[in-house]
Amino acid sequence: MIDLNKLKEEQLKLAKKVVVKNSFEKLELIAGVDVAFNQNDAVSAIVVCDYRTMEVKERVFAVVKAKVPYIQGFLAYREGSAISAAYAKLENKPDIMIFDGNGILHPRRCGLASHMGILFDQASIGIAKQLLIGEAKDNKAYVDKEARAELVITREHSKPIYVSPGHKVSLKTSVEIVKNCLKFPHKLPEPLHLAHRYADEIREKIAKGELKADIKE
Repeated sequence: MIDLNKLKEEQLKLAKKVVVKNSFEKLELIAGVDVAFNQNDAVSAIVVCDYRTMEVKERVFAVVKAKVPYIQGFLAYREGSAISAAYAKLENKPDIMIFDGNGILHPRRCGLASHMGILFDQASIGIAKQLLIGEAKDNKAYVDKEARAELVITREHSKPIYVSPGHKVSLKTSVEIVKNCLKFPHKLPEPLHLAHRYADEIREKIAKGELKADIKE
């Protein structure tokens, strides 16, 4: 049985550690992080790119048994162990990480990007495709009168993505970084787009038996 109250308490404690001002020293390498699922196996992919050119510098993946089902607001508990396993394999630690999940745009100000940013002590940004909390007004998403995300239209006739700071980066800078990472015709910032594609590719290879993954329990 999953004790959600205990997890909520943990998120509230982590949220107190979240820093939403620029606290990273440089920005040379940027990583996208995504997780695909093959039944209960979480396939986490991290793609590290050169921030200026978007050239891929490194790709890693890890496959871990997901022990927690999808519960809105608790994504880090479902995907975190797979992401941590992939992160441990990185030879090129990124300066900023972009996650497929919210940062502070979260009921307890501790979405996936904030949670993992604190665990890794990394500057992080969250990207969501839907507004799950708060209200959108003047291109920003507000929760309790606090602007926690900005709506960014990344291509014509597309729904916006919701960019929220995860950790060690401001909302303004998060949006600037995401905009700098856009590459037509992709809707997502390039490192995240590449991570999404890589996670899907690994998942399909495992499903077809073309790749034997070392699946961690």
